[in-house]
Amino acid sequence: MITFLLSLVALVVGYVCYGKFVERVIAPDERVTPAVAKADGLDYIVMPGWKVFMIQFLNIAGTGPIFGAIMGAKFGPVAYLWIVFGCIFAGAVHDYLVGMLSMRHDGAGLPELVGRYLGRGMKAVVLVFTVILLLMVGTVFVYSPAEILGGLGGEKMMWVGVIFVYYVIATMLPIDKIIGKVYPLFAVSLLFMAAALLAVLLVRWPALPEVWEHFYNMGASAEPETWTDQIFPCLFITVACGAISGFHATQTPLMARCVKHERMGRPMFYGAMITEGIVALIWATVASWFFYNEPVPGYASIAGAVNGFHTSSAAVVHLVCNSWLGVAGAVLAMLGVVAAPITSGDTAFRSARLIVAEGLGMDQRPIPKRLFVCVPMFLLSILLLYWQIENADGFNTIWQYFGWSNQTLAAFALWTATVYLVCERKCFWISLIPALFMTAVCTSYLFVSKQMLYLPRAVGYSISGVCLLAAVVCFTLWYRKEKNRNSDKRNA
Repeated sequence: MITFLLSLVALVVGYVCYGKFVERVIAPDERVTPAVAKADGLDYIVMPGWKVFMIQFLNIAGTGPIFGAIMGAKFGPVAYLWIVFGCIFAGAVHDYLVGMLSMRHDGAGLPELVGRYLGRGMKAVVLVFTVILLLMVGTVFVYSPAEILGGLGGEKMMWVGVIFVYYVIATMLPIDKIIGKVYPLFAVSLLFMAAALLAVLLVRWPALPEVWEHFYNMGASAEPETWTDQIFPCLFITVACGAISGFHATQTPLMARCVKHERMGRPMFYGAMITEGIVALIWATVASWFFYNEPVPGYASIAGAVNGFHTSSAAVVHLVCNSWLGVAGAVLAMLGVVAAPITSGDTAFRSARLIVAEGLGMDQRPIPKRLFVCVPMFLLSILLLYWQIENADGFNTIWQYFGWSNQTLAAFALWTATVYLVCERKCFWISLIPALFMTAVCTSYLFVSKQMLYLPRAVGYSISGVCLLAAVVCFTLWYRKEKNRNSDKRNA
């Protein structure tokens, strides 16, 4: 519990101190924001600050800081370090910079920002990459809540249809009609659940492993060649939304189009990510109690499982909420495993619509043009959903590829922000260091994981090191060229 409390304090201090430093680097001013300049009553709408914060929090969170933290807790208390340092120096910086860049470029989505600063070729890559990622998110968040609802009553496929109909409506309607009204309520529910669990933790004060006592992977498998034994890169892919997530780069522009003043950026974007980190910390601690204490499965059970130890995150949510919070906990758990995934799915499809329309230069105010983008998108999602249902391990397969794609997208966003900061002659180190780190994480995962190329570790890590070195060299050469160009402009 001492590690948990120190981590909690660190996140708050990080927001107050480092968040303020990052804000000074960007230097928000009184320029007119897209919500005012491009108000269209559909996607560009000025909303109250509290509502923007709540929607942003739920957009980027969903079940991410719950399920990811539970899975990450299997590594032991070392997960706390990634949540804290990843959130303060990578995730919150990532979200804030993407939000501010979007506001300063007429509410542009990530592919447009990438095209502006990394080139048209990279824009095409990221556009396809982003849409595929969002379709995967929307699809997996149809089936999992439908499966749970089917267990409560009704046919599973009926619930799939109901959720899809909701997705179509939420994707097509103005953002303030459903999302603006319902999301703040769900966000309050998630925050209330986290606060209630925090109170129970402080009252019970359970004996939990501390990071200085267990600075290793406590859930390492008995299988010596199991790649999941490696904290690097697996922990950094497993815990995404609680530390840094490329999915946030697709969601943040939604709210960047609803912010009235630039100075609202730090609490809306940096603050929402810190809040998500706090939720992830709470759930990682709760999961540590689940894994560390008897009679529930302990870390020894995880490490001793020859074929791996797979504990459903949803099962942990249900067990903890029901036993700790009673009837209210059961309701909140249901919101966590049903409502939160659905809200992540609908904003994923909405983001995909806007990104595709932006890439095609298509005005989204006329309904037929919205349908032109949405119909093919939903048809592709239905095909992906059919494949997921027909394959026994379809959900896990899609989710594993999502994990890598998600963090790779975060690396793209950080590199984009770095180039922007260099061009604006601002302190680019705040995004360059996390960009290099996430590049190392994603390339390592690509080469060594079973789900990807699965090369021998020595070979995979060596190739990853070469990729990282190439990134450093390319950036250095470009930076020198950009610096000389700026010098020539000043001397002219």
